[in-house]
Amino acid sequence: MDNLYSESPEWQDVLCSLTTRGRDRMIDDLDARLIALFTAEPRIGVLEASRRLGVARGTVQARLDRLSGQGVIRGFGPQIDPAALGYGVTAFVTLQIRQPGGHDPVAERLAGVPEVIEAHTITGAGDMLCRVVARSNQDLQRVIDMIVAVRGVERASSVISLATQVPYRTLPLVAAAAGTENAPEPGRGRGIGGVPANDGAL
Repeated sequence: MDNLYSESPEWQDVLCSLTTRGRDRMIDDLDARLIALFTAEPRIGVLEASRRLGVARGTVQARLDRLSGQGVIRGFGPQIDPAALGYGVTAFVTLQIRQPGGHDPVAERLAGVPEVIEAHTITGAGDMLCRVVARSNQDLQRVIDMIVAVRGVERASSVISLATQVPYRTLPLVAAAAGTENAPEPGRGRGIGGVPANDGAL
């Protein structure tokens, strides 16, 4: 009976979950390998993923459902490169806003500017930090003028990104959360559990 349980993928999944809760971890090594696999190959499918990982199909589906329910996996959509769309300039714009109106109304209006791809409330001298893209340095001025024209924005200062030294990535964070020693690096060899790391991360 012990051998039957130890050889069952579903039973191993239960044991792994219990062990994970004991370590107070949100994810374990199998979760990390699953995330790395779907990051590298989003269209791989549950059946093929189960074959690659050596676990039951139901285990893969249950893991995906749990990770999605927890908000760890937020979607399986394509990653878009703004430069490939013609937006080759990236800049970071710090905003000072009129406090009586608050941040939320300003953020809602900024969402109407397509070139604003992120906006964060921050500490320090400024009130909000935006990551924006533009087609050229001249076009960046147009984008900044649109931002400054947003009601509630008092002034803006910007810096242009010359090069992306560390692209947006989450797999090293996944590895750290799972307690995996070797965190995958985009474009550098193989990732968690031998799964290739994603080269397309923005």
